[in-house]
Amino acid sequence: MKTTISISSFKSVAPLLPPSKAILMRGPTGIGKSHLAKQIAEHHKLPFIDVRGSTMSEGDVGGYPDIEGMKDTGIMTFCMPSWFVRACNEPVVLMLDELNRSLPGVQQSFFQLVLDRELGNDKNGNPYKLHPQTRVIAAVNDGSEYDVNDMDPALLRRFWVCDLLPTVEDWVEWAKSNNISPILIDFINQNQSHFRVDPSQVEPGTVVPCPATWADLDACLKHAGIDLNKCAGKELPTGLYIISLGLVGTSAAVAFSAFVKEYNIQISAEDILDGEVTEFGNYDISMLNSVIDKLGDHSKNNNWTNKQTACVAAFAKAISGEMMVSTWNKITASQNLDNIQKIHKLLGQDVVAAVQASRNLEK
Repeated sequence: MKTTISISSFKSVAPLLPPSKAILMRGPTGIGKSHLAKQIAEHHKLPFIDVRGSTMSEGDVGGYPDIEGMKDTGIMTFCMPSWFVRACNEPVVLMLDELNRSLPGVQQSFFQLVLDRELGNDKNGNPYKLHPQTRVIAAVNDGSEYDVNDMDPALLRRFWVCDLLPTVEDWVEWAKSNNISPILIDFINQNQSHFRVDPSQVEPGTVVPCPATWADLDACLKHAGIDLNKCAGKELPTGLYIISLGLVGTSAAVAFSAFVKEYNIQISAEDILDGEVTEFGNYDISMLNSVIDKLGDHSKNNNWTNKQTACVAAFAKAISGEMMVSTWNKITASQNLDNIQKIHKLLGQDVVAAVQASRNLEK
């Protein structure tokens, strides 16, 4: 039985492993495995080399015979690929991508690289070894929808194996720091069923969304000159739906287009801070959670006035006790001491009461 870990857990643990311990990431396509490997390289300030096994032949990994060298020495040696030579000469993060979609000969060379950290041989029969500080990360697409080869358990034990399944929270955190449109982020927050659709649950060939395709959609819309902030709540440009359709599929494209068109009914952090919205009974839980997230983000870089803080406190008291505590936690996590002190005066006792009430219910 596989136990998945979150992206945030992977990011906190993987960089702590020694260079000699190879990492194996397993998970469906489009969840950001390559991006995570790049982040490990950035963490260690090392060059990143991505080797895609599904596109290679055996010689592309294990090397090709050095015919000219053999004429001089009479000894067979191999001309090794440039990426491997670099990984031997200097420390790098070497990613072996699509490992279980590779040809058997390619897999065997990759496995030797993982098991022994060496390949090929010089004229004296000595193998070429990876630099001691070079880190090896392998990735496999895992799931019933993939035509792949199973890995031998004896090989699996050579890796630190992690089964990854991203959460909406993981993706939103990444999206906010990578200039993804706030409107698109709002859509994912409030329509989590469209975040990722398992390809094995639909007809073969059906276009379905995954974390990577939402990032692709954001980039394509920007390149096409479609500014979600300008068209939200208005008649949509034709290109928005068509571009969405080809990247995330029919169901998600319809839902996303409708969301953008009706976006004028969404609540921003400023709506709360300025007292523009004071009634919350008609809003669903997902929208209110989105508002809480926005307030937490706004608090990171803005000092609220006393009037704005009072509006936030009024919002928190108008929603459920659990959500009020969530609002308090988000503002506290912003580490903006000025805002925290102000909201504590207005909300501190109510939060304590809500927490105590929750504990009493659990007894």
